[in-house]
Amino acid sequence: MNTTDIRQKLHHYIETAKDKKVKAMYTMVEDEIEETYDYWNDDEFVAELKRRQIAHLKGQTKTHTLSDAASEIKQAIKKVNKKR
Repeated sequence: MNTTDIRQKLHHYIETAKDKKVKAMYTMVEDEIEETYDYWNDDEFVAELKRRQIAHLKGQTKTHTLSDAASEIKQAIKKVNKKR
């Protein structure tokens, strides 16, 4: 599994995890998070942004209108609230 896939899985997990688990994870990495990180000096990060920009400009990526995004967010909130 590549780093991008891992990040996506972690993002999803954190978005849906219970508060207690999120707080525990934060405690483990709090010091690292608080450090200043200069993304523009990260060659991998900048390359990924350029790749995404090129894909977007070529029409190779799916884009969303603001109303589409709002609708998807509302649906996600409904799903989360049903699980509680």
